[in-house]
Amino acid sequence: WIPQTSGTNNWLTAVSFTDVNNGTAVGYAGTILRTTNGGANWTKQSSGTNNDLFGVFFTDTNNGTVVGGAGTILRTSNGGTIWTLQNSGTSTNLSGVSFTDQNNGTAVGGDAVPSKQIILRTTNGGTTWIPQTSGTNNWLTAVSFTDVNNGTAVGREGTILRTTNGGTIWTQQSSETTYPLYSVSFVDVNNGTAIGWYGTILSTTNGGTSWTLQSSGTTNELKGVYFTDAKNGWAVGEYGTILHTTNGGVTFVEEDQINVLPSHYLLSQNYPNPFNPTTKISWQVPIGGWQTLKVYDVLGNEVVKLVDEYKPAGHYEVDWYPSSLSSGVYFYQLKTENYSETKKMILMR
Repeated sequence: WIPQTSGTNNWLTAVSFTDVNNGTAVGYAGTILRTTNGGANWTKQSSGTNNDLFGVFFTDTNNGTVVGGAGTILRTSNGGTIWTLQNSGTSTNLSGVSFTDQNNGTAVGGDAVPSKQIILRTTNGGTTWIPQTSGTNNWLTAVSFTDVNNGTAVGREGTILRTTNGGTIWTQQSSETTYPLYSVSFVDVNNGTAIGWYGTILSTTNGGTSWTLQSSGTTNELKGVYFTDAKNGWAVGEYGTILHTTNGGVTFVEEDQINVLPSHYLLSQNYPNPFNPTTKISWQVPIGGWQTLKVYDVLGNEVVKLVDEYKPAGHYEVDWYPSSLSSGVYFYQLKTENYSETKKMILMR
């Protein structure tokens, strides 16, 4: 894996290529980057929005759709020279999008507080988006269609939904996990893989009638997955994790990683949130130094000290199990010599 120069410091969240040369990446603060030479050069495109962008899908070199925060949907028919804002009819965050051709596509998303989901369907290239009924309130994070009828969406608490009629009816499938699922990839109607929290990898060979837990060999969060056929696939995740399989996931092998030190401070939102019984807090620091991570109640009383030590520059995470605390709002604060940030979280018993 060879690092490429993006020309931005914004987080990048999704990427879509239609061939070895033409690809688009999207990210925070309305970032859209385009390459026509396999990534040797990335050119920033004007998205017309400052909302965070979370999903992108191109059906060919010219036609693509991007989705993001506050119901953002952008569409291009000229490879991103011009991006046009479409009316999604919602202010709910959209996390993933999948098209089977220029006209037929599905976008999914949701919000954590209050917990809700959304599925939108278009049959006219996004001129109109129609809400669909999913049967779940769990936030949906990704969707994969293999043709206009057959699709699968995944989300929080191990949610997996399946449709065989273009989304008119979505049926919940048993994933055998309550961990959040972040990405899904189907190569045909039957063969698919879903990945998520704590290194979770699930595989099906019968369209999701049954899902089998596979061994990933890692506890790192897995964020994205893509299979080129039923045997060959890749999963990527936090801290530079890249997994590769050539036998449909019977075994995954970790590929060489590029350990890039962070360029800025960041305290991430805990996940899941709200949570019970455990949640994960992640952060990054570009400079080594003494770090403290503390949890406080709404009155400002210190509840627990999770970290109080010197750490070098890098990415970190901690799992918190508040076994004796009652439901309510809590705050967690990261402090270093040069940085301090506080975020809110909700414990629900």
